[in-house]
Amino acid sequence: MTSRAEYCVLACAEAWRGDGEVLASPMGLIPALGARLARRTFAPDLLMTDGEALLVGPDGAPEGWLPYRRHLAMVTGGRRHVMMGAAQIDRFGNQNISCIGDWERPARQLLGVRGAPVNTLNNPTSYWVPRHSRRVFVEQVDMVSGVGHDRAAAAGPSATRYHRIPRVVSNLGVFDFATPDRTMRLVSLHPGVTVEEVAAATSFPLAMPDDPPLTREPTPAELRLIREVIDPESLREREVGA
Repeated sequence: MTSRAEYCVLACAEAWRGDGEVLASPMGLIPALGARLARRTFAPDLLMTDGEALLVGPDGAPEGWLPYRRHLAMVTGGRRHVMMGAAQIDRFGNQNISCIGDWERPARQLLGVRGAPVNTLNNPTSYWVPRHSRRVFVEQVDMVSGVGHDRAAAAGPSATRYHRIPRVVSNLGVFDFATPDRTMRLVSLHPGVTVEEVAAATSFPLAMPDDPPLTREPTPAELRLIREVIDPESLREREVGA
């Protein structure tokens, strides 16, 4: 039987489908497993890095040199697809990883804005949320770190040239922004999850098809890769509950 964590790995991998030769920058365990699965199966042209100076294969073996100046050129030219986390995300895809509460006196300090504005305005950015809840999927983020569709549009062509949010993957389902007003839409439910469960865990109305499809089943070959090659220690199961 396929576990919820394995559906999440597969859904994260699908975020890079069709990207071609771009640099994958997965942040976190499940996105990293997904990127490695994509590279080994349907996205052989995907580039991966050790985060320092090398291009590496799905097994971590060096494949080439990637100096930091070249890395930055890829980032600012739309040639990277990053998958980040989100402490909060709203209906337009604005993301917060900086603080919870009022900026002047936050209730909780998080990572800080970091590179989120550059990521979101200069290359495709997807998101991974391991615990889908109303505290994460909020009506309005407390602070904008990653730029959503509404704010990018308001800033004009210079902000929208490379701005794209292909996917949001959570432990409940897969989401995108393919709606007329560029608000979040349910793409698929992970097996065992209901529409009512997703709606109850989201603080804003989601666009939903009348009969949402299920996240696709991994093939036997994909399952073997996940279980025997990419994550034989089953670390994925610690991040995603049943």
